[in-house]
Amino acid sequence: MENHTREPPINFGRSLIVPSVQQLASQPLTRIPPRYAHHPAASSHDHAHTLSVPVIDLHCLFAEAEANSSAYSSELNKLHTASKEWGFFQVINHGINESLLLDFKREILNLFNLPMEEKLKLWQEEDNHEGFGQLFVVSEEQKLDWSDMFYITTLPHDLRKPQLFQKLPPILRDKLEAYSMEIKRLAVAILGQMAKALGMDTEEMSGLFQDGVQSMRMNYYPPCPQPQMALGFSPHSDADALTILYQLNETPGLQIRKDGKWVTVQPRADALVVNIGDILEIVSNGVYKSIEHQAIVNSSNERMSVATFYSSNMGTELGPARSLVARHNVANYRRVPLETYFKGFFARKLDGKSYLDFMKLE
Repeated sequence: MENHTREPPINFGRSLIVPSVQQLASQPLTRIPPRYAHHPAASSHDHAHTLSVPVIDLHCLFAEAEANSSAYSSELNKLHTASKEWGFFQVINHGINESLLLDFKREILNLFNLPMEEKLKLWQEEDNHEGFGQLFVVSEEQKLDWSDMFYITTLPHDLRKPQLFQKLPPILRDKLEAYSMEIKRLAVAILGQMAKALGMDTEEMSGLFQDGVQSMRMNYYPPCPQPQMALGFSPHSDADALTILYQLNETPGLQIRKDGKWVTVQPRADALVVNIGDILEIVSNGVYKSIEHQAIVNSSNERMSVATFYSSNMGTELGPARSLVARHNVANYRRVPLETYFKGFFARKLDGKSYLDFMKLE
């Protein structure tokens, strides 16, 4: 007789429970508590914004793909160069319905504006990092970020925490469902174009990512009385394949490390920000680069964003694409099961690209 009991979702990690920064920032503070003071943060506020990340027109990329026109070749080349040299780009004409984006944004604002007693029902638990809180907090001495986040695994369905979904306000749940599917479609489409640009077997790329693991991190960065001393999000590279960021307001704060300097990514109302994560650097055998980035804060304006992380299918082995290893005649990264890779990532304190360095073969 078959056993139909549902296995509990995989637990990718835990994080120490920390207080709400949004609640802290609502008090009349002139100084931030010592645990939030990152002394070196000051230097990251000083760089000029002269560089701007590349902008890719996805209509040109997707609509012209079949025609193989010169416009398509030019846009594909732009995507390839941005992925190699920047690891970050903004996408316009992404095809996600504007009314869905506005509805989703409104529900996220409502989520962060819930009364504290309602939020506590959605707070992280001791043994799992999904819900309100912070990620990667592994010790009581560790410096904290000046932000609150709500983290949730969205796809595939069998990785979800049903009890967390059931506690979400129903309209948010509906909009989250719709947005999650749209972002998956977009991520898979971009990865398909990247396979062509890399000269990788396109079947291999779709085999790795067709039913990928997707999670979302909704971020709230309150105004900070000492912005030069604080960080909204410590420097890191993402552990996933592609991150698609929806900036919910016009407040800048995202910075990427380019040629040793921090460059601010200016929000565009018509664009989503896409960045390469460590998984894609590994799959591309090092051709595409995941880039260190951070969030800074300011004294007058809140900043809000939603980062959606898209990774390879559960149950796959993570390593350089075999079609690229055959072309390059060398594998630059080790192979590990995806689950092992994620558990290792979430068990550490964020520290630049140190986890990717662990995956490199000498």
